[in-house]
Amino acid sequence: MQKVVHSYLKALEAGDANRAGALFIPEGWVQSPFLGRMPVRQFVKKVADSSSGTKLTVHDVLVSAEGHLRAVAYYNYDWRLKDGSRVSFDCADVFNFDPSTGHIQSIVLVYDTHPVRGVVEHKYP
Repeated sequence: MQKVVHSYLKALEAGDANRAGALFIPEGWVQSPFLGRMPVRQFVKKVADSSSGTKLTVHDVLVSAEGHLRAVAYYNYDWRLKDGSRVSFDCADVFNFDPSTGHIQSIVLVYDTHPVRGVVEHKYP
């Protein structure tokens, strides 16, 4: 699971929707505080279309100690938008895996939206 999480974060950082999507089951989705629930390729493309650069610094990837097919990625998201504005924030995203394929089923993004909202709220295309 940790390897798949790292692969997804690298695809997100690169803005590569197809590479990210290949790690998911066909119905896979991402739940974002700003964008709601979206299919993974649509989510990554929307974020990439608003970005001029992203740097993710992974602090840790934690795997469930309760036996669930779940991991949490704790990382810093340093995001530069196309208009030149920039915001940096910590995330603790919850990855749920499909038991039959081992692919990602869903990700729930968890972060404090207060410092982010003013910078990005109205800047998605």
